[in-house]
Amino acid sequence: MIDGTIARDAPRGRVWLVGAGPGDPELLTLRAHRILTSARIVAYDELVGPEILALAPAGAERIAVGRRRGTCPNAPSIHPAVLERALAGLDVVRLKGGDPMIFGRGGEEAAELAALRVPFEIVPGISAALGAASRAGIPLTHRDASSSVTFATAHLRGQEGAGATVESLARRVPPEGTVVLYMGISTLRETARRLVEDGRSPRTPACVVSRATLPDERVVVADLATIADAVARAELPTPALVIVGGVVARRVASPAEAVLGAPLREARGA
Repeated sequence: MIDGTIARDAPRGRVWLVGAGPGDPELLTLRAHRILTSARIVAYDELVGPEILALAPAGAERIAVGRRRGTCPNAPSIHPAVLERALAGLDVVRLKGGDPMIFGRGGEEAAELAALRVPFEIVPGISAALGAASRAGIPLTHRDASSSVTFATAHLRGQEGAGATVESLARRVPPEGTVVLYMGISTLRETARRLVEDGRSPRTPACVVSRATLPDERVVVADLATIADAVARAELPTPALVIVGGVVARRVASPAEAVLGAPLREARGA
């Protein structure tokens, strides 16, 4: 933890909490691109790909600060390396996959920076959910299928075991509308079962989008009854997002898909 006296007296740099988008460098915002290409220090999550990191100047310091699930609950909200440099008067670009305020700890990090009186700016990014759904041709809302969207994470801080996580998820997800699950592939079978037990039809369309917006993106389409088996057969790599709801059946692939991005490789459930 940073000493309070040092934190008050030290010169302060500025921290940018920057959303790096869903993966494709061309989906960075103009502001994110401008900040990144002039950065002197870049602290990045493990989900930020090398193509995006390559946009930073060659001489910029690069600090890997990604934390996997299971991080100690008493760990500081923002990485100590970022605070150390900011409190020493250095500017830091903190790159986060997707949007920093959607399951990116952006709110926690901003609060800690504010408490230490470190100037910061939040730079929005295209969230992983929006990028995955749009690139896969799935409308998260549709007048004939869904008028609501729920973003949920399948893993909560302080919960123990997949069973507890799935039980909590079922309480947080409404019985209707589109559901997008972050970090949901490891508990997919249990989650699908519980959604059915809580009232969703086993024939509810579902899909998993793996490595969204990247050249090796893959999409598995099935229903709640078969999605876990279909994903297991496909051996999808992470990161991956789960989309559940009638909107999956409204998926439309663009005829220009082969021009705009890599063709999707799709597997369907039985």
